[in-house]
Amino acid sequence: MNPSPLDAKLDALVGGKTATALAKAFGMKTVGDLVGHFPRRYAKRGELTAVADVPLDENVSIVAEVLDVRSRPMRAKRGSILEVRLTDGSGGTITLTFFNQAWRERDLAPGSRGIFAGKVSRYRGTLQLAHPDYELFDNSGTDMETGAPVAMDPEAWAKQPLPLYAATSTFSSWQMAKTIALVLPTLGDLADPLEGVLSDAERTERALMPFVDALRLVHQPAEDVDWQRARDTLRFIEALVLQSALLERRAEARSHRATPRPAKGDGMLARFDAALPFSLTGDQQLVGGEIAHDLAADAPMSRLVQGEVGSGKTLVALRAMLQVADTGGQAALLAPTEVLAAQHLRSVEKVLGAELCTLLAPTLITGQLPVAQKRAALLRAAAGQAHIVIGTHALLQDNVQFFDLGLVVIDEQHRFGVEQRHLLHAKAENVPHTLVLTATPIPRTVAMTAFGDLDVSVIRELPAGRAGITSHCVALAEHPAWMSRVWERVAEELALGRQAFVVCPAIDAATLEEDDGGAGGLSSAEGAYRNPSSGFDTSTSLTTQPAGRSEGAASRGLSGAEGAYRNPSSGFDTSTSLTTQPAGASTSLTTQPAYEDAPKRLSAVTEVLEQLRALPVLAGRRIEALHGRLSSDEKDSIMRAFADGEIDVVVATTVIEVGVDVPNASTMVVLDADRFGVSQSGLALFVTDAEPDTVARERVEAVAATTDGFELARIDLELRAEGDVLGARQSGGRSGLRLLRVTRDGDLIAEAREVAAGILANDPTFAAHPALREAITRRLDESERAFLDKN
Repeated sequence: MNPSPLDAKLDALVGGKTATALAKAFGMKTVGDLVGHFPRRYAKRGELTAVADVPLDENVSIVAEVLDVRSRPMRAKRGSILEVRLTDGSGGTITLTFFNQAWRERDLAPGSRGIFAGKVSRYRGTLQLAHPDYELFDNSGTDMETGAPVAMDPEAWAKQPLPLYAATSTFSSWQMAKTIALVLPTLGDLADPLEGVLSDAERTERALMPFVDALRLVHQPAEDVDWQRARDTLRFIEALVLQSALLERRAEARSHRATPRPAKGDGMLARFDAALPFSLTGDQQLVGGEIAHDLAADAPMSRLVQGEVGSGKTLVALRAMLQVADTGGQAALLAPTEVLAAQHLRSVEKVLGAELCTLLAPTLITGQLPVAQKRAALLRAAAGQAHIVIGTHALLQDNVQFFDLGLVVIDEQHRFGVEQRHLLHAKAENVPHTLVLTATPIPRTVAMTAFGDLDVSVIRELPAGRAGITSHCVALAEHPAWMSRVWERVAEELALGRQAFVVCPAIDAATLEEDDGGAGGLSSAEGAYRNPSSGFDTSTSLTTQPAGRSEGAASRGLSGAEGAYRNPSSGFDTSTSLTTQPAGASTSLTTQPAYEDAPKRLSAVTEVLEQLRALPVLAGRRIEALHGRLSSDEKDSIMRAFADGEIDVVVATTVIEVGVDVPNASTMVVLDADRFGVSQSGLALFVTDAEPDTVARERVEAVAATTDGFELARIDLELRAEGDVLGARQSGGRSGLRLLRVTRDGDLIAEAREVAAGILANDPTFAAHPALREAITRRLDESERAFLDKN
């Protein structure tokens, strides 16, 4: 097959400078990379973007009209400020600010229309675009054959869809459109991945156009129907390529042989079940049956078990380990941290009881075990005496050997790469069965996309008697005094004999600064409401009355989020009187009962620990830190002391991990909650500085609104940037999904999976489908294949 135009290098077509800029900003190297950068949305020159729909703290491109322009001198130094007010035609305005660029006033005359780009912020109540850039419209359109500008009649000019691309501060949306227009004529007649896959009648029924036409029209549509049909075609091709790749890998994995591990009616599993003091839930029985069936087969099991914390995943995994042990085999449980590995060992020993522990010899192997203990553990594993081996990455070391490894259980697989998984598999004579556990709920279509080579089991049902969780979003951007109430609420729980976690996104100020803009995407503006230079200068007079008082707002009644904090069941019942003064007025902040020396909300473990220890309301309480810089012994000592009730509050990073089990810990406070994904459920008080109407704030409010982990996972996916479903972007590379959205395209993904399965059944090497084979190879480069395997 001749080289594809999509594999051509960019520098020869767009110039070295532009190619370098594209590689740096987007990781693009080839024509395929460039034309695969699809428009984020489409606008019309004759239709202005509603300012009300523009999200804060995000880089946007909008179509707007210049309303007025004014220039004024700077106050503190020489120079001028040019302020350009844009309108959306329906009363909404947003301002561009240029420093010492008075010449732009000639460009930006009132009535001019164009695309304006920048980061949206709010200054003194006014929306503005920071570091703005723009391109004004002329009266030309685009020639569909050459990409060159051509004169158009005014009506067609106003209605032609205008593609808007994800851009950066160094490469704008209109630069992207012009660059793509340069390479589209070089595509020629591309091989079509759907050739031989669907009949002409099937393509017509689905309204799927030729591949090359779809690429051209998605970037240069003449009317809306063009880009709509093009997107539908490209979305189906993307789903087909991904599902073909996943099913191909699944078939390859199942071509290997595993040792069957059938259940025994009178073995250790049966004895364990008979001794359980409770009944398994319906979901635990169902999933246990699926696993037992897989283990009995001679094809290696590859199964994902998902369920929230407390749903009983570990119990289900333990029963699988016992089934393997009944055949003389061994099971290895790989945990992401030493804290979790040690907890798993204690839980397993406790639930097995002395007699089964003697037979099974559960063994812990971690990197920081004392030499003598580690040597003994290695001998037990190599001799086959230890039927259950629990450990961290230390299990992957060359000196760890197994006598008969039959089952690998991976807890929170997103923490382990494909190479690590293969290292553990290589320690078995035959390919071992694999069971993957995750506490992060995953919608069915996500599992089908990201875990296409795994069978998926779901445990939704929680054991009887498990208490529910009450969650609240503590919105400091509007109510900074609520921080004191958070620590009062913690103190009330401690007074009842309970314990609490406080979770921070970093260990100290240095790591916080390095990680700024972490998982939740916190930007500087979202934490700037206390910064005088940020422009958030609306002054407030805020008085907080003791619970039960009828003064101020307590007598008037607060609604929405404010009212939620008077929920008697939560105990978060501080009533608030809030008066907003004009900008520039004096600020009065009084909190009763509060503490003048209550800690300023910090996000790093070391600072929060120091200030909590000094807080009067927590005086005499035992407060300790837990983070990744501690040694294994130190972390284990702290968790043991916490589990034994010797520590009241643990201030930690996410080293505590999903699944750490301290039943007496009734409260968790998450500082800078907007830095964490919403799937981290089971929390109580989520503290955030994020401004209203930002994605970061929406995530936190979503957590507070529901404790259904599957609903949280769905919301999280909807809030993520398009194409981020398969995980974090690779360094310097492209993102996972491009046009597919798993929360929207479930039916399409299922349809594509069915088509892919039919192809593989008759053509397992894709020999009769060379264009599809080429598309799979191109779409899933080495890094993406590794990333899909990792997940």
